[in-house]
Amino acid sequence: MAADGPSWVRADNDFATVTLPESDCDVVRDLLIAERSGVVIEIGLAYGSSALAIGEALISVGGDRHVIIDPFQDSEFRDSGWESIRSAQLDGISVLLRERSQIALPRLAVEGMSADAAFVDGSHLFHNVFVDLFYLQMIVRPGGLVILDDYWWPGVATAARYYETNLGWQPHKLVNGTPGRVCVLRLPDSPVTSNFKELTPFWPGAV
Repeated sequence: MAADGPSWVRADNDFATVTLPESDCDVVRDLLIAERSGVVIEIGLAYGSSALAIGEALISVGGDRHVIIDPFQDSEFRDSGWESIRSAQLDGISVLLRERSQIALPRLAVEGMSADAAFVDGSHLFHNVFVDLFYLQMIVRPGGLVILDDYWWPGVATAARYYETNLGWQPHKLVNGTPGRVCVLRLPDSPVTSNFKELTPFWPGAV
């Protein structure tokens, strides 16, 4: 994938712009292997680079479930990401939900899905990311990881900071990877109970 690119692209340089770089894919893969993550939920498939890295990690540790959510895989990407998954013979452990994460995640939470980790690279709008993380805290097990791509975008970083400052999510340091791009947060072992009378400021510039 890194050398040849996907079977189809929306426009020149779109693959390089949209996809997670090879070095960051390696970082995500190695992190999931180190955590021995057996079930991973991913938001956003696009051309499938991160999905291939996650799939490789799952195979390496004997994992058996990779749930991918992407409502635009057919309409915008002509299934190029899903084709990459199938070509790598990862469709035996992977399932693609072709709907918005803000709709799919509540249903998965109600169904009792439990994941060891999540990779979030869907909408970068604050309210969408915030909702994704709200439901992921119900799905990702205590002590599990939430990995966010494009953390340098303000909507992504601001949504994540709420969970850091108010719900006890802890940054997990990455040794390698593109500076400022990928953020890893570890959920607390015991959920933090919120107090409606208190709110720690989390937006940029807040004191």
